[in-house]
Amino acid sequence: MRAIDVSEAIDNNPVGRFQWTVVGLCALLLIVDGYDVFIAGTVLPTLMAEWQLSKPEAGALQAWALFGMMFGALIFGPLADKIGRKKGIAISFMLFTIATLSTGFASTPTEFKIFRFIAGLGCGGLMPNAVALMNEYAPRRLRGTMVALMFSGYSVGGMVAAALGIGLIPHFGWQPMFYIAAVPLLMLPVILWKLPESLGFLIRQDRQEQAKRIYAKIAPSVHLSANDKLTFTETTGAAASIAELFRHQRALRTAMLWVAFFCCLLLVYLLSSWLPKVLQEAGYAERASLLSLFSLNFGGMAGAIAGGWLGDRFGLPKVVVGFFAAAAVSIALIGFNLPAGMLFMMVFIAGATTIGTQILLYASVAQLYNLSVRSTGLGWASGVGRIGAIVGPTLGGLLLAKEFPLQQNFLIFAIPAVISAAAMLVFAVSNARRVSAVSLAAA
Repeated sequence: MRAIDVSEAIDNNPVGRFQWTVVGLCALLLIVDGYDVFIAGTVLPTLMAEWQLSKPEAGALQAWALFGMMFGALIFGPLADKIGRKKGIAISFMLFTIATLSTGFASTPTEFKIFRFIAGLGCGGLMPNAVALMNEYAPRRLRGTMVALMFSGYSVGGMVAAALGIGLIPHFGWQPMFYIAAVPLLMLPVILWKLPESLGFLIRQDRQEQAKRIYAKIAPSVHLSANDKLTFTETTGAAASIAELFRHQRALRTAMLWVAFFCCLLLVYLLSSWLPKVLQEAGYAERASLLSLFSLNFGGMAGAIAGGWLGDRFGLPKVVVGFFAAAAVSIALIGFNLPAGMLFMMVFIAGATTIGTQILLYASVAQLYNLSVRSTGLGWASGVGRIGAIVGPTLGGLLLAKEFPLQQNFLIFAIPAVISAAAMLVFAVSNARRVSAVSLAAA
């Protein structure tokens, strides 16, 4: 009988069609997730006019989906460690697509809030599980790049929301933006058929036959006998719990990641919710203001891919610190009455270094924790981040209601990026010390 470590097979074999299929399926899931998240910014100006909402009321309206995302991340992350990634992803996907479709039928702000909260539960649950699954099937040498490629689907979803908003909202109103969510439901049978379960989860559950069928797709040249036993390096470890995230000298790094997640998602949802409205009030036409949302998400996609590639070569912590520093500068400059071309360039860089950096933060969390607590770690980091996401639109509404000068607003908006850069600098130093200590102990 042979004991075969599947993590070694994933790391040492070429990336095949099976793993690229996982990247593609998870990217499709996140396109839908991103569309659902960024749809809010496209419809906000129309909702404010139709329902006569003040800016603080509009910010609170946006926050309900983000409350749902926070609870979804905290519930479905740990749950998937127990029932499997595939089930966690399927439940989350079905929940938010049905709720998003239902939002199109809302006739009052209260109904809108309820449907958005339910949709948020699904969105919040999908992301940590998709990241955990992709992280598991990606070889270590390409992990940052593959996770970033998958996560670029999130930004593509935002670009689709902005593009459809430009074409649909002026002619048909905001409701069709939500009706379109019926289309992704057709994807669910394909996802359930093609998306693999976590190998580590199957091995932990002693479902060897299912694990062997997946292993054969990763390493087709290796022939397994009935007596061979698959193992996973990271399957051993403590049960999933929040306390485990702070053990093994991870307390400082966990805390710094949570600070970075909070500030990063605050920025993502602040910009995605309010940027079109702010630019409209600054004198830009509706089409131009929605194009800013497209530029923000296009930057997010470019930043995720570039950041993943750079992270695999120079280390994710260093890249994340640099990205947050660039975010602070670009966000501050948006308020300085720039020419249109320069404005969209700053919005592009802001998207690359906030939305793109959010993706790099997920990859950083996935690399910090072992398999037994990875979904829990991702779920809690995402959940803490969602608190920032709730604060972002609400804070934006309160600040804009005070009618500060545009320049002053964006200088305030840049502060969370500065805090994130400092937190990730502490994380990077602590991580480097830990890696050095482990290397010396091994020597």
